Amino acid sequence: MTARAAAAFDFDGTLTRRDTLLPFLASIAGPRALAGALTADVPRLGLAAAGRGDRDATKARLLRRLLRGRPYDEVEAGGRRFGARIASSWISPELRERLAWHRSRAHEIVIVSASLEVYLLEVARVLPIDCVLSTRLEVDEQGRCTGRMLGANCRGPEKAARLTAHLGDGGRLLWAYGNSRGDDEMLALARHPVRVRRGRLRD
Repeated sequence: MTARAAAAFDFDGTLTRRDTLLPFLASIAGPRALAGALTADVPRLGLAAAGRGDRDATKARLLRRLLRGRPYDEVEAGGRRFGARIASSWISPELRERLAWHRSRAHEIVIVSASLEVYLLEVARVLPIDCVLSTRLEVDEQGRCTGRMLGANCRGPEKAARLTAHLGDGGRLLWAYGNSRGDDEMLALARHPVRVRRGRLRD
């Protein structure tokens, strides 16, 4: 039996030229609420951007401030609308061509991202992408968002762990695409690691 070949893509800054989490949160909670949450976390955001803070903890605080208590059905519906918007106009043309190239070779295409599954699933459905491994939202028994992530934030070593578990013994990672240090572990798994900058392949 021939092992299936896979290509793994980071999302923000790789398939897209821009961040998607903050615009999504603004679409759900409103720009004013997002601005208030960001203002409250300004020192921590600066440290995280400089690589001296805990990105996971900063992200967790934003999700808690903006999503806690919201009905998951509403967030999910907003995610579908936002994901359709991303798929139609936010995907880099160069990376859209690369997705088509992998599809023409029957490679399994996987998004591996710290962005939220709640909108990436719609992106994957539209493009199309075979599988999404990403950050998920925790939902309580009443169907409301707790504001917490379900499991770990999907970046750094978590990306490599999720991808390895997904591929199992029957898969091999031929290609991986990423744009930041949070992709290093995933890129190290690939036969052909590719660095991307703002949705463009780097020479």
